[in-house]
Amino acid sequence: MRHIIVGVDPGKTAAIACIDLEGNPVYIDYSRFVGFDWFVDRIKSAGTPVIIASDKKNSTHVINKLAAAFGSKVFVPKEDISVRRKEEAIAGKKISNLHERDALVAALTAYNSYAHKFQQAEKLARKTSYENIDMLKAMVVKKYSMHDVINEKKAGKRK
Repeated sequence: MRHIIVGVDPGKTAAIACIDLEGNPVYIDYSRFVGFDWFVDRIKSAGTPVIIASDKKNSTHVINKLAAAFGSKVFVPKEDISVRRKEEAIAGKKISNLHERDALVAALTAYNSYAHKFQQAEKLARKTSYENIDMLKAMVVKKYSMHDVINEKKAGKRK
């Protein structure tokens, strides 16, 4: 199963946006009057989340609960993301409504905060012939050393 970053827009009309660890949208959905299980089911169908993200600087109960359920990291921006920045971030991307926009922007903002580390992981993986770049990136998010992950795999300790 692929590792993903999930942007969440909770509320009466809720939305999620899942992107892979290369920043590509893989699943976006919304619905009205949903419960916690709606989020969990859709996230599971898209992949294994390493980050659950918000577009607001203050995390919500739903985001914290989802992160705990999946053992994922919570990402919140330093400031609430403005409508102008949201529109710029999703230019050219297909979304149905403002809730999907907010969820996608949350996921993309989280991705962008790790983009440099992800690029470093890709370079090191190519240099060392490490094949599971997706796993390496996921472990970096979880604060593991790239070198330790690669060395453990070479020693046969990690798959």
